[in-house]
Amino acid sequence: MLAGLLLQGCTPGQQSMVDTFSTVVTGDRDITVPDAQIAALPYSTMYLRLNGGQRIFVVLGYIGQDQSKWLSQDGAMVVTRNGRLMKTVNLHYNLLNITATTPDPLLHANSLTAGTTWQRVIQWTEEGHYRAATLKSSFEPAGSEVLNIAGQAVPCQVWHENVESTAPARSWRNTFWIDTRTSQVRQSQQMLGAGVFPVEFTTLKPAP
Repeated sequence: MLAGLLLQGCTPGQQSMVDTFSTVVTGDRDITVPDAQIAALPYSTMYLRLNGGQRIFVVLGYIGQDQSKWLSQDGAMVVTRNGRLMKTVNLHYNLLNITATTPDPLLHANSLTAGTTWQRVIQWTEEGHYRAATLKSSFEPAGSEVLNIAGQAVPCQVWHENVESTAPARSWRNTFWIDTRTSQVRQSQQMLGAGVFPVEFTTLKPAP
């Protein structure tokens, strides 16, 4: 199911992309789309890896309330907001909700400073079992890096988000690569739940 995470029910051009790659993603190899083909697409696209599985290629379905929604041909959905995973639907593990009294620091990534903190409550499911936890995190800079994304050099500031939950008692690190020119998160490694189910993605062609 995860290997088939491609769009359905969108514009003819997007459906054409599904047809182009549908035979490729049935295997277990990482998907790599030619740079020229990515550049030619008028849609936002990204590589996505769920729980250490196959890297797949997805096309943006639509944007609503500042959230980017990526849809699959079998009804799965991954929702992000400037690099933060916000919600998933129809995966083995699903992020149900994030609640916070203060804005996510990633929304203003160009204003991040060492020691910036954030607290939120997340709700998720593990193989159908409901879970919830309060997460406390702090950000620390991790230098700069130039990523090669779809044949383009993208200068980024790298930030670690050190996260802790008390129940369950876990700690882990999320990492975000922030485009220094646009403040958009172009690449990330983060957990869907409290220290479980890693999610990685690289935005190949960000939404305008």
